[in-house]
Amino acid sequence: MLRHLSLNKETIIAMAALALAWQLASMLFPPFLFPPVPAIVEQFFNIFRSESLLLNAVATLARILGGLVGAFALGTMLALVMAKWEKAHRHLYPVLHFNQGIPALSWVVISIIWFRNTEFRIWFIMVATTLPAFTFQILDAYRSISKDLLEMSLSFRPSRYDLFRTLILPTVVPGILTAWKVNLGNASRVVVVAELVGATSGIGYQLLLMQQLFNMAGALAWTLMLVLFVLVVQRLITLIEDHVLTYRAAAERGI
Repeated sequence: MLRHLSLNKETIIAMAALALAWQLASMLFPPFLFPPVPAIVEQFFNIFRSESLLLNAVATLARILGGLVGAFALGTMLALVMAKWEKAHRHLYPVLHFNQGIPALSWVVISIIWFRNTEFRIWFIMVATTLPAFTFQILDAYRSISKDLLEMSLSFRPSRYDLFRTLILPTVVPGILTAWKVNLGNASRVVVVAELVGATSGIGYQLLLMQQLFNMAGALAWTLMLVLFVLVVQRLITLIEDHVLTYRAAAERGI
């Protein structure tokens, strides 16, 4: 508990120092370069006061979660196939590894050429950019299952459900949650790029409008909205992790 309080205190101090530095810069540079902190805060809360603006934020959040769910489902299936069949692993691994090197902007261009529907286009970009990380994380987690523990468990002739519940699930869940944390940050960056081209709603579209209006305060407010979403969801994942993986804390205490 004290550790979390200390971390929160340090975070507050760091953010306050950053805000102070920005406010000082706003006194030395024009507002379109460094708007005052109160102007940024006002623009940020204006998003919550306007239903139309808030719907733009909701649209982006739905696209992020939809893309991640799709990539997670497909990545899980690919990881299981690669874990069960070595031949499939030899063929799929180079493809996924090659996919990791493709920039998000390239997927944006490809999706524009391939698809007409904007929502499907953005979903495809999200899945294409986050699929390799999900697949590799889940595959590594599955392969980390101890062979000794597996053989010992099989000696008791458990049902498939019992084996999955007592051995496989506790082993792979930490890797799955880590994959979600990592991909959440990646997805939040990719979705903005995807929305900049062709979308008529979302945070990326609003950022494009702010750029056209030279409204730096608005651009920072929308950026903060996206960061806030990522931090909140990551915190929820951490809470799930603390609840699901309570056995790890007990093991560390020697219980």
